[in-house]
This record gives sequence, structure tokens and C-alpha cells, in this order.
Amino acid sequence: MRSDVAVIFDVDGVLLDLTPQEEDAFFWAFAKLHGLEGQSRDWDSYRIRNDEDIITEILERYFGRQPSRDEHRAIITAYLNHLASDIDLKRLAPSPIEGAADLLGRLKGRARLGIATANLREAAELRLAACQMWTPVQDHAFGADGGGAKRDILGRAIAATGLPRERIVFVGDNLNDVEAGLAHGVHFIGFSRDETKCRRLVGGGAKLVCNHHQDTLKHIEQALHL
Repeated sequence: MRSDVAVIFDVDGVLLDLTPQEEDAFFWAFAKLHGLEGQSRDWDSYRIRNDEDIITEILERYFGRQPSRDEHRAIITAYLNHLASDIDLKRLAPSPIEGAADLLGRLKGRARLGIATANLREAAELRLAACQMWTPVQDHAFGADGGGAKRDILGRAIAATGLPRERIVFVGDNLNDVEAGLAHGVHFIGFSRDETKCRRLVGGGAKLVCNHHQDTLKHIEQALHL
């Protein structure tokens, strides 16, 4: 494997579509443990778009105080157990983005591969493994664990590679991904199958934006001289 370059992917919107059933699995834990229903599904409505921080924010509103570590962990455990069960029993099927598995396959051995996602790392593993996409990215996989915005998560992934920024590509689909990529000085590639979202990424500062992973691969190869 070539070890002097790396490609880091966001998960939702880049490798997987986030389905309503997967959202249900996340919010199920709040209803099960505390009877909390009707939480916002607009991820941008929360202070920090990160599963750990969203759990904290919802529990803060419920308790009227900072949740304890055990209270916070109970939600995570219930969510992950429920998600694993739903996937195992085929009540829920993660939905891969067209061309994502092929993209990973074409890059395997040519670069270090990883993820920087606002989903909990174990949840990302369960979802990607169900689509046979976990193994290629598992060695450099970073998620919401530890909290923080996407800039923080990407920073942890970059630090783990030990590589210069110019040898790293980050592929994301949201404005916070653009901001994270630009802040860290890595090559950023915006991806979305939605034309309006593509224009929004360009407006946010993305120099390269594509709507099919055949083009994503070309941009990665050009940026890293593969």
C-alpha cells in the first residue's frame, strides 16, 4: 500500500445516504429511556453537528442541567445496540451512494483511506460494514467520539496520518466540510448529487465539486498525483 498520501471521506452524503430509518434508530434511544419524542431531524438546528454533542444538547434540555457521563453513555449504548439489532434483523438497510464502493476499491492500495464523520465511530462501522465498505477505511476512521465540530474531527484524522496537508484529500458534502477542509489546508473535494447543493458548496469556497464518484476519483488522482 502506498503510505505517503491519504484520502479521508465524510460518510453521510458521500459514502452512504442517511435514511429515515437510521434517523429513527438514533432518536429511538431518547424515547426509550426518557420518553422524549419529536426531536428535530434538522442536524443544522443543533449547536454542534456531532452525535455526541447532539445527545448532550437534547439531554440538557430534558434535565435542565449537564447530563452525567452515565446518562450520556446510556443513550449511546441504547442507540448502538438498537442500530446493530435493526441491521442484523434486516429491519434497516444502510443505503450506499452509487459508485462509493467502487471508488474505495479503486483507491485501495494506492492511498491510506479513512473517514471523518459526525456519526459515532461505531455507528459508522455498523452502517459501512453492512455495505462492505468498512474494511478499506477502518485504519483511519474518526467519528463524533470526543465531540467537536467537523473541523475537530478532521483534525484528529489528519494528525493520525502524520502526513503533510498537501498529501491529503478530504471529500465532503456540507458547508461545514468545506470549512474544515479549508481550515486544515488539505485538498477538498465537494460531492453531491443535488445541483443546488453543489452550487452551495462552490459558494462556500469549494474549488472542486462533482456529482458522480467517477469524477471524484479523477480529482483525487490529480490532487495526489496517483
